[in-house]
Amino acid sequence: MSKNSKFKGTGVAIVTPFTKDGNVDFKSLEKVVNHIIKGGVEYIVALGTTGESVTLSKEEKQSVVEHVIEMVDKRVPIVLGLGGNNTQEILTSLKKNTFNHIDAILSVSPYYNKPNQRGIYQHYKAIAEASPVPVILYNVPGRTASNITADATLKLAADFKNIIGIKEASGNLEQCMKIIKYKPKDFLVISGDDLLTLPILACGGDGVISVVANAFPKDFSEMTRQILAGNVKEAQRLHYKLTDITEQLFADGNPAGIKAVLEMMKICPANVRLPLVKINKATQNALTEMVEEYK
Repeated sequence: MSKNSKFKGTGVAIVTPFTKDGNVDFKSLEKVVNHIIKGGVEYIVALGTTGESVTLSKEEKQSVVEHVIEMVDKRVPIVLGLGGNNTQEILTSLKKNTFNHIDAILSVSPYYNKPNQRGIYQHYKAIAEASPVPVILYNVPGRTASNITADATLKLAADFKNIIGIKEASGNLEQCMKIIKYKPKDFLVISGDDLLTLPILACGGDGVISVVANAFPKDFSEMTRQILAGNVKEAQRLHYKLTDITEQLFADGNPAGIKAVLEMMKICPANVRLPLVKINKATQNALTEMVEEYK
């Protein structure tokens, strides 16, 4: 069995709950973690985009990670979101972090700077050479304003053994298929888009890092397992059971949508930090109806 197999299947980019006063709500965070693990997912991702990591202070990030490690209690692997557009700052964080009970890092491609492919390659080269744990690339052009091309991904996969996979959220199936076709054997192609998970896995992908599985971990992780096992009909049934609500979750921004649903489910409050705001009334009403009808 490949050492990377622990990251096959469903990972969940967990939310960071906040109180009305804007503080991290650790009691609700425990509820989120337990709900997700009880739902049968394969691993958890802390401090990702859905976790609003960019609005957390260094002290808050450390506290969140420590609490997640304690709450998970070795039940599933933990991936830590550790990326950004300041390469040197990431390298400093890699040196300072002990990475106890952290199984890998998820590192988003540099945003705002808009580096070319050579710059992206050198950025990840530096991270790969400094990281004591495996690295999962994160390509999300809609947020970073730059794309990690298939060729750049394949070169990084070939050149660095501890770059073990990519979370692909480009929405470009042709790009995903090229990576899947030419990648090294154990390199993981992980969907970063809930709605495209089924087709990406049908093309040979390895799993997903999901948002919707914060609320519906059982059905989403089972859909993933079914398509990985080649049970297309059952995977399709679960996929289409989730599509409408998944689409609505992102209608007025992430993680505002998923937090609204988690509040309806009495798992955590819907509070977000500025510059994010809660979802609008129309989206709230639509999600409320969908959650009430969901079985």
